[in-house]
Amino acid sequence: MTTAGEPERIWADALLALRLLAQDPHGLGGIVVRAGPGPVRDAWIERLRDALGPERPFRRMPPGIGDEGLLGGLDLAATLSAGRPVTRTGLLAAADGGVIVVPMAERLEPGTAARLAAALDTGRAGPEGASARFGLVLLDEGRDDEAAPVALADRLAFRIDLDSVPPRVALTEGRAVEEPEVEEADPVAMLCSLASAFGIASPRAPILALRVARALATDNAAVTAARLVLAPRAERLPEPPPPPEAPPENEREETPPGQGEEREPAPPEDVVLDAVRAAIPPRLLDLLLAGGLRRSDARAGRGGRPEAVSRTGRPVGHRPGDPRRGRLDLLATLRAAAPWQRLRQGEGRLAIRRDDLRIRKLRRRVETTTVFCVDASGSAALERLAEAKGAVEALLAEAYVRRDRVALVAFRGTGADLVLPPTRSLTRAKRGLAGLPGGGGTPLASGLDAALTVALGVRRGGGNAVVVVLTDGRANVARDGAGGRARAGDEALQAARALRQAGLPALVVDTGARGGGAKAMAEAMAARYLALPRLDSGAIGAAVKAIR
Repeated sequence: MTTAGEPERIWADALLALRLLAQDPHGLGGIVVRAGPGPVRDAWIERLRDALGPERPFRRMPPGIGDEGLLGGLDLAATLSAGRPVTRTGLLAAADGGVIVVPMAERLEPGTAARLAAALDTGRAGPEGASARFGLVLLDEGRDDEAAPVALADRLAFRIDLDSVPPRVALTEGRAVEEPEVEEADPVAMLCSLASAFGIASPRAPILALRVARALATDNAAVTAARLVLAPRAERLPEPPPPPEAPPENEREETPPGQGEEREPAPPEDVVLDAVRAAIPPRLLDLLLAGGLRRSDARAGRGGRPEAVSRTGRPVGHRPGDPRRGRLDLLATLRAAAPWQRLRQGEGRLAIRRDDLRIRKLRRRVETTTVFCVDASGSAALERLAEAKGAVEALLAEAYVRRDRVALVAFRGTGADLVLPPTRSLTRAKRGLAGLPGGGGTPLASGLDAALTVALGVRRGGGNAVVVVLTDGRANVARDGAGGRARAGDEALQAARALRQAGLPALVVDTGARGGGAKAMAEAMAARYLALPRLDSGAIGAAVKAIR
C-alpha cells in the first residue's frame, strides 16, 4: 500500500535518475523501468528524450531484431545490387553516445541480452569493433515472476517502478526526498558496507552507486546514490544491532541526575541504513519481510525453459534470416519467393531476394544435472551413502533416456570433495561411490559451497541444475576446518542462503534419527524439506522429479 506523498517521491527519483543517465549514458549503464504502457511511462520517456537533446541519438530496438540489425555487417542485397561490398551500421553503433529503449525487456532472447551486455562492457560492437557507448532503458512489462534478464539489469545503475504513479503526478516535478545529513568520511567503504548489509552480492552495485555519487557532486551524494542504486537491489533487511548492555548498578548510582535522560545521536551508519531501508519499494519490502524470493532474478531471460533456441537440435520451423548465421531452409525459401516470380520477370529464371531467405529454427533440450550433496560424517555415514547410491543409480537409469546427468559431492572431516563430476556413466558412478570413506566431523558449509560451485558450473554450460542435500543439519566444522557448533552453524546458514540467492531448485533430505534438524537450513535455502529417518531411494527420486 502506497502512502500519501509516495508517488511524488517515486516520480522525483525517476526524474533524477533520467537526468543522471543523460549526463553519462554508458558510464551508468541505464535504467530498468517497470511499468505498463500508458501516459506515465510515455511522459517519462519523453522527458528522457528532452534531457538527451537533439544532438544525441535516441533509438528504440525493434522486437525480434537479429544479429545483422543489432551489430551491422555486410548488406547482402545492396552488395549484390552494387557489385561491391556495402556495409550497414548496426543499431548498437548507431546509438553511440545516446540511449537505446528496449520494449518488453522481459521477453529478450538470451543471445540478444548477451550481445547488449557485451557492448555495455566493451563500448564496441559489430565485426569491425565500431564505437557503441550507449545507455539502455529496459521497459519491463512482466507479470508476477517475469523480469528483465538479470545479467543485463545488473549492469544498469537504476531500477524504477512507475506502476504506482498516477498520471496527474507525471505532469509535475514530484517531491524530492530530504536526505539526512551524514558526514561521509569514506563513501567507498560506506557503499560497500551497505551493499553487504542488504545482501547485494554483485560488485557492480557499489561501483555504480559510487559513479552516481560522483555525478551528483552534492552534499550527502553517497546517501542519495545508495537510495537510488542499492535500495531497489536489496535482497534482505539488515540485521538489527544488538541491544546495549546495561551498566553495572554502582555506575548507575553514580550517574548525575538528568544526565541519563540524554540520548546520544545515532551513528552515521544507522542513519544511512534507515534512509536506504525507507527507499526500498513497498512491493520488494513486503517480499523481504515475508522471506519471499524473486526467483526470476536468478535467471536471465527465459533460460529456465525445458528447451531453448540453439544452432543445433531438432527443427521446429523456420524464420527470415541470414544463412551465414543459421542453416538455410531451401524449401521454405523457394516457397517464400514463388508468389513474386511474375513481378520479378527479367531477373532470371528464378529470382530470389534477401527477404525470401529462410533459415531453420532449431531447438535443443536443456540438460538437467542433479547434484547430490551427501553428509559422509559420523557413525551413520555408511547407511546414508548406501541410500544415496540407490538414489543416484535410480536416476542414472533414467538418464540414458532423458540424457540427464548426476554429480555427487561428499563432505566429512574438514572439507568437501567432488566424488562424482557430472556424468551419465553408471559404471563411473558405482566406482566413485564404492571408494567413498565415511566418518569424522560435519563441515556442512564446505559441502554446500562445493555443491553450489558444481551447480553454477552446470548453469554456465547452458544446463539446469538441481541440488539434493542429505544431512542431519548438525554442522560442527567451519569452513577453515576449525571446530565449534555455533560458528559452523552460522556458516552453514550463510551457504544455504547463497544457494537460495542463486535461484537453484533444491531438496533437503533430513537424515537425522528424529528429523527436524535440517529444517532451518531448508528454510534458509528456500528448498523443499523431506524428513526421512529411514531413507528410501525411491522416495528421494520422486522428490527430485517434483522440484525439477
